[in-house]
Amino acid sequence: MKKRSVLLLLCASGLGSMSYGTMFTIIDDLRDKYGITESHLGLILGVGFFAGFFSNVFLAPYADRGHAKRMILLGILVQLVGCCSFGFGRSFATLFVARAVMGVGNGMIYPAVRRIVILADPENMGSNLGRALSFDVGGFTLGPVLSAVTVSALGIPAPFLMISAAMAVIGIGVTRIHVTETDIDDAPSQRLAFDLFRIRAFAGTIVIGLALFIMIGTFDALWSLMMKDMHAAEWVANLGISLFAMPMLFLGPIGGRFTQNTGPFRASIGGLSVGAFIITMYGTLPSPYAMLAFGVLHGIVDGLTVTGGSAAIAMVVPRERIAS
Repeated sequence: MKKRSVLLLLCASGLGSMSYGTMFTIIDDLRDKYGITESHLGLILGVGFFAGFFSNVFLAPYADRGHAKRMILLGILVQLVGCCSFGFGRSFATLFVARAVMGVGNGMIYPAVRRIVILADPENMGSNLGRALSFDVGGFTLGPVLSAVTVSALGIPAPFLMISAAMAVIGIGVTRIHVTETDIDDAPSQRLAFDLFRIRAFAGTIVIGLALFIMIGTFDALWSLMMKDMHAAEWVANLGISLFAMPMLFLGPIGGRFTQNTGPFRASIGGLSVGAFIITMYGTLPSPYAMLAFGVLHGIVDGLTVTGGSAAIAMVVPRERIAS
């Protein structure tokens, strides 16, 4: 596959992460301007993870059945609708539904992209997955920067509309690339991924993924609110999430090779253990600047180990079920 085609696919995944990063930096604005309670904000953030899980279970398997490109294009369209709706949302119900739609779209795109990237060059699976991580984290990192530059001057909808426009452009580009799809005769007969849980190692990869996203979700959901309540400077709140993600942006390919050589399970368990300690420190440190330093350390650890879950899945499931 040509590098330009791979770049378009990775950008499609990265833009979803950009909308995700943008959303987390305006949590305090949603609370203060629209009067949405913190418990409702938690539901808005959390529904995206559940929607993504739903999409991974019920929709992602279609990428293994000869529809990887279609899943990416449809996922872009779904995310575009969700992103625009979130930008213009003013109530809990609207934002809740919009976030769920965004989660469904992301759950359609990433597994299909992962399948294409892994099968295009299996010998360099680790570094390629790391490169995909870099694009996801790069988008996540640019999200807060985009919101910091545009929200105060143009309003909350501005960054989401800009991301939506970029999604439309990338979607047009994806329509023109060639993807080698699974031959329908070789496609797996299973419609859902539940049968994969019979593979004990696969169940272990799911536990790794859950633990990772629980920690990341906790950090993302609480960071902006904690900085606001601790009366930290605004730049600390905006820069904190970016600095947390920045090491992963540059360490993605290196971390991918590290997890492939060390062993994805061993690398993931080590990274999660260190991450659990750092999460504990977030809850006990009295200074936002000390928390910022631990956030950078957390990003470095994740950058070296976060690809372990995807690498482990690619190693333990049949090649024809990678997207599932």
